[in-house]
Amino acid sequence: MKSITLTLLFIFILGIIFPATSMAKLGVGVGLGKVDIDEELSPGGIYNLPTLPVLNTGDEDADYEVSVTFRSDQEELKPEAGWFSFSPQSFPLKAGESQQVEISLTLPLNTRPGDYFAFLEASPKVSGEGVSVGVAAATKLNFTVKPANILQAIIERIRRFFEQNAPASYVVGGIAALVIVFAIGRRYVDLRIGLKKGKSKKGG
Repeated sequence: MKSITLTLLFIFILGIIFPATSMAKLGVGVGLGKVDIDEELSPGGIYNLPTLPVLNTGDEDADYEVSVTFRSDQEELKPEAGWFSFSPQSFPLKAGESQQVEISLTLPLNTRPGDYFAFLEASPKVSGEGVSVGVAAATKLNFTVKPANILQAIIERIRRFFEQNAPASYVVGGIAALVIVFAIGRRYVDLRIGLKKGKSKKGG
């Protein structure tokens, strides 16, 4: 009985000396409930999704990461994790702090048309094999990809590239177009000069 009392007293004293350690907990939240993209997306397209706010709802500092997950029994198509780009994908957060995560979706040229679903999930980042926290928060993402042939997909990819990198992309594209026009024009002039020389020799 005496040993039990001493043990309980020892635990009580530890709780007083290290309250933050004994009561600390991890927590995470996201600032978006769901993302429904109304427009039909095109294969080859590059799309910027709404910014995802990630919050540390716990009372201790931790490292967090964002990833793509799915329902095991979902009827919708599953987008590849590699289609998504997160900036930043992992980051530290103090208790009560938040981080804005920018998300880009890049559809391959041969993307299968149909309805897609995924979770954009934020969770504490844990180092070590076989360690799992079991704390996560997620935003639901729904989008539809329309049918398109490879040529349309390539054109869409080029169009989106110019839009997202404007105005620098238009300047570079304009210079490239001028170089091509100049090269074609010069070749045409050289050809005309060659034909004229050929005719003058025959005439002589």
